[in-house]
Amino acid sequence: MESIYLAPSLKMSRLALGFWRLKEWGMTTGQLLRFIENLLDEGITTFDHADIYGDYSCESLFGKALRRKPSCRQKMQIVTKCGIKLVSSKYPERKINYYDTSYDHIVQSVEQSLKNLHTEYIDLLLIHRPDPLMDPAGTAHAFEDLHRSGKVLHFGVSNFTSADFAMLQAYLKLPLVTNQLEISPWQLEHFQNGNLSYCLEKRIHPMAWSPLAGGKLLNPEDEKSRRIHNKLVQIAKRKEMGNLSPLLISWLLKHPSGIIPVLGTGKISRIKEAQKAFEVHLSTEEWFEVYVAGQGHRMP
Repeated sequence: MESIYLAPSLKMSRLALGFWRLKEWGMTTGQLLRFIENLLDEGITTFDHADIYGDYSCESLFGKALRRKPSCRQKMQIVTKCGIKLVSSKYPERKINYYDTSYDHIVQSVEQSLKNLHTEYIDLLLIHRPDPLMDPAGTAHAFEDLHRSGKVLHFGVSNFTSADFAMLQAYLKLPLVTNQLEISPWQLEHFQNGNLSYCLEKRIHPMAWSPLAGGKLLNPEDEKSRRIHNKLVQIAKRKEMGNLSPLLISWLLKHPSGIIPVLGTGKISRIKEAQKAFEVHLSTEEWFEVYVAGQGHRMP
């Protein structure tokens, strides 16, 4: 497995594994531990979480497995996110979903994540969504205190525009090392709104959530998905490929910003299939064939 540096002291696997749907996978603690060990054996060492995943349960499920074999912790990078407050039976006082990037909430969220994950530190903490009420001075203060205490080693954001990113960075002495964005041939927004250009300018490697568009490009159900799917099938036939997922991952890997796709599967067989992306060579013309299928019209 290839690796990539987000910072001099933060080396991550080029493919990450997201645990958003961990609760839905229905694994026992023992099964989850074996899955984690298999991922590490495959060279996937970067594990993506958020406090809210699985109605605030996925971090704890992962942590129970990690507690059974703490030696696995030194082989992995744990990414987690905070800043969203969801309506939940665990928080009956909440009436709506909303965002909170205050000093107190960030620190409290990290303390809870450390307990849930049974770890003494988080490798990378992301603010989950841009907060229209963010006080960047307070957010920066939380980051700096958490870094000083050794509880969080690196920081980044998720779903931020380049303006949001630059605004928060202006308040920080520490560098923001990534922006996790929805990127796929189905979701071309960040190629067109300047976000990926900003990543290139600042030498930031973005992470890509939903790189397979939530399965829509493998099992299309709408006109846009079918259009992209059909183009992928054409290219796959030329290359004598039997599965589209390596082609989709390869399409992301080709971008010069060094995108890190975040896979969302609980099956090792699909992980192994995705890893074949490193063996796929997409020409520039083929890359644009997929891009054009995604935007629905030819390049000008």
